[in-house]
Amino acid sequence: MCTNRFRCFSTLAKSTLAKSTLALSTALAALVATVPARADEPLFGYTYTTDLLPQGKWEIEQWGTTRLTKAQGKFQSFEGRTEVSYGVTDRFQLSFYGNYAWAHADRQNVDGTTSPPEFLAGPVFDPNSVFRKSKFTGFSVEAIYRVFSPYTDPIGLALYFEPTVGQGLRGFETRAIFQKNFLDDLLVVAFNIKLEQEVRLLQGDPTADPLSDDFRTHWDKETDLNFSLGISYRFMANWSLGFEIMNEREFAGLEFWRSKFATNSAYYLGPNIHYGGKNFFFTLTALQQMPWASDYTNPPSNVIFKGRNYADDFEKYRVRLKAGWVF
Repeated sequence: MCTNRFRCFSTLAKSTLAKSTLALSTALAALVATVPARADEPLFGYTYTTDLLPQGKWEIEQWGTTRLTKAQGKFQSFEGRTEVSYGVTDRFQLSFYGNYAWAHADRQNVDGTTSPPEFLAGPVFDPNSVFRKSKFTGFSVEAIYRVFSPYTDPIGLALYFEPTVGQGLRGFETRAIFQKNFLDDLLVVAFNIKLEQEVRLLQGDPTADPLSDDFRTHWDKETDLNFSLGISYRFMANWSLGFEIMNEREFAGLEFWRSKFATNSAYYLGPNIHYGGKNFFFTLTALQQMPWASDYTNPPSNVIFKGRNYADDFEKYRVRLKAGWVF
C-alpha cells in the first residue's frame, strides 16, 4: 500500500504515460506495417528500384525536370516526359515515352558566352546572344526485367534498356539496378550503374577551324557513365523521405573504358519525398551540385567554376517531379 500521496500519484502517472506511449507506438507501427509500399512506385527521382508493375497493370506517369543556375548570367531549362507503362509479366515491364524540352540561356558559361544545353544542341548558335528554344526531342522505349526480387532474394537485381530516337538524335541507355530492403521493407536502399551513349547531329560552324570536326556537319558521339545511390524510409502510411547522391562522368566518343576519353565529372546530392496512394503517386526530388567536380581534358576546357562543373549537361540545381496514376 502506498503511504505517500504524491509518490503514489507520480507512480500512477508514469505508469499510465508509459502504457499510453507503448499503445501509441504500437498503433503507429501497425499502421505503417499494414500499408505496404506498392510494387511499382518510384521512390526516387533519379535512382530506379527493382519494383515493377504487376502483370496486366497500366500506368500513366508525367515527369518534369527543371535545371537552374550556371556559372553566371541566366539559365533555366525544363525537360518533360510523358510515359505509358504496362506490366507484361510480374518480372517484365515495358514503357513508352514522348520527350520534349525548353531552355533559356544568356551568357551563362564560365567565359561569359552563351550556349544551349546538351539536349537542345544541334543548330549553330550565336555565343554572344540570348538562346531560347523549345523542341519535341524524340521518343523512347524502356524495357526492365527483374532478375531477383528484394522481397524473396537476398538482394534485388533488374536490367534496364532504353533506346531513344529523335530529330538528329540516336541514344541507348542501359542500367544495372540493385535494391536491398531493411526493417520489414520500411527502409529501401537502391544503387544504379547507368551507361548512356548518344550520337547527335551537329551543324557545321563556319567560324571553326576548317580542319576540325566542328567546321562540318557531323554526328557527335558521347558517353555518360553515372552512379547513383538512393535511400528512402517510409515514416508513415503512404509517405517516404529519403535522399539521393549521384556521380556523373562524361566521355568524348563511345569508348568509355579508355580513360583518355574522359572529359569531366560532377556530383549531385539532395532530398526527396514520396507519396504513394492506392492509385496515385508523386515523387519530388531536389538536387544541388557539390563542389567536387573534375575536368580531365588537356588543356582544360574551362567548365569548372568554384569547384562545380558547368559543361553543357551540368548546372547547379535540379528539381524533378514525377506524378502518375495506376489502373
